[in-house]
Amino acid sequence: MKKSILILITFFTIMMDAQEYKPQIPQVTVSGEGKIKVTPDQALLTVSIETKGTKAADVKKENDIAVEKVLQFVKRMKLPKEDVLTQRVNLYPNYDYEKKKHNYLANQTIVILLKDLSKYDELSEGLIDNGVNRIENVEFKSSKLEQLQSDARKAAMKDAKQKAEDYVSVLNQKIGKALLINDNSQAYYPQPIYKGAMMAMADGSEAPRETLAIGEIEVIANVTVSFLLD
Repeated sequence: MKKSILILITFFTIMMDAQEYKPQIPQVTVSGEGKIKVTPDQALLTVSIETKGTKAADVKKENDIAVEKVLQFVKRMKLPKEDVLTQRVNLYPNYDYEKKKHNYLANQTIVILLKDLSKYDELSEGLIDNGVNRIENVEFKSSKLEQLQSDARKAAMKDAKQKAEDYVSVLNQKIGKALLINDNSQAYYPQPIYKGAMMAMADGSEAPRETLAIGEIEVIANVTVSFLLD
């Protein structure tokens, strides 16, 4: 009886080992990168209007008047309403350590999508002249971003396939179907160096005739691909 049980246990152990064993699938795993460069045709500006004073109600009123002036200027620029968005509105107490007294700060942040870069200098200078205290950020964009991302992904796959073929060619083998594709892409947009021009305008000094070098946007796609080996 004990012998039969021992044989049965051995049989099941062998069966379990057989099920757990999986033959290695011949494959090669490579990375690929696709990079598309394009001159941007849009800019996303994030600007803020800040006021301060000793009374909260007065500070808020002053800020609202300043914001209305900025929005009226943007309207005169004939920018579409849907391209102008109030992002944040803040009103909070603040302690002035230099004067050793409390005051209030009001701040509104506006995001503007500019679809005609030829108006960039006129818009940015006009915003400062009409009450904007700070240009927080300028992000260059392309109206054809989705198509550019698609082109970059295709280029990344072609790059991965070419690398795989290079590796296996010296082994007199060929690559087969793709087993696994991982997308490792991260969008990257270069930012302009605008601080110098911004400070010049804020100080009331004459701004340079050219304040913007937009360069190019790089749309990059990165993939990792595992191919079967034939």
